[in-house]
Formats: sequence, structure tokens, C-alpha cells
Amino acid sequence: MAHTKSGGSTKLGRDSAGKRLGVKRQHGQAVKTGEVLIRQRGTKYCPGLNVKRGKDDTLYSIKNGVIKFTSKRKIKFDGNLRKTKVVNVV
Repeated sequence: MAHTKSGGSTKLGRDSAGKRLGVKRQHGQAVKTGEVLIRQRGTKYCPGLNVKRGKDDTLYSIKNGVIKFTSKRKIKFDGNLRKTKVVNVV
């Protein structure tokens, strides 16, 4: 019998690659039009002046300028207040 017994299956080896999320440009840095500022899942950072949000919630600049981070209070749908970070290009 020159057969090898079945090795069975493993539960390892199915980890996905990192998505390289996070802040790509810091406060006070000069940015160009179309440059990615933040890659995120959900809106941890909200778009402000001269910043747009892509369909995967990526924030990118629509004008040349300098990036500024500010805080803002927003009212959620249930009436609760939430502090959020806003990204502007001035």
C-alpha cells in the first residue's frame, strides 16, 4: 500500500492582507488637488472645506492648499451629541 493517509484540513492560512488605512497627510502639510488625505472605514473624520468623501469613505482634497484638522459637535439622528474631527484644506 503506497498510499499516504489523508492529512486533514487546517484552520490556519486565511488571514487577509492589511488595507493600509489611516491618516496620510498631517496637520499643516501642503496638499495638491486629488491627493488622498485619509483612508478610513466609516466616517471617523468628516470632510470640511475643499475636501470630498469617496464611496469607500476616503477623504481627498479638491484644491491645492494646507491641511487643517478641527473639532466640531454634531447632533446624531437620535438627538445625541457627538464630537467629530473635521478635515479642511485652506
